[in-house]
Amino acid sequence: MPEDKFNFSPESLNIPGSDYKGVRTFAVQVKHVATSNYFIWSPLSGDKLPEGLKDGNGPENLKTKADIIRFLKDSFAFGHKAAATLTTDNMLQAPEHSKSTRLHLATFGVAHAFNHYGQMVEYLRMNGIVPPASRGKSD
Repeated sequence: MPEDKFNFSPESLNIPGSDYKGVRTFAVQVKHVATSNYFIWSPLSGDKLPEGLKDGNGPENLKTKADIIRFLKDSFAFGHKAAATLTTDNMLQAPEHSKSTRLHLATFGVAHAFNHYGQMVEYLRMNGIVPPASRGKSD
């Protein structure tokens, strides 16, 4: 998504009969995925959450596309580190302060990101952008 459309929300299209009032912007979708990654994966790694994570919409001080994308990439690196802690001996154990097993948290972390990827694909298409995964090899 180009930076000038990073705050796009389908609410701005005013599509008759639609109910997009209050949906997340593209930028907040990205921050939500990143924030959720930290909340989901931190019990596995035992690492502390980054500063400024109050809710699922991410830190309010992140405004630019570059800052938001960096936050997202860092959250996936955090998830990779946490996933590497899974073993056949611990995957069915619940980490401290969690009711879910380590395996459930790991699978949910992946599924959650894919769910929002689907939403962001729609946001791209609403702006005439073909998502990278849908482009041909030469695009």
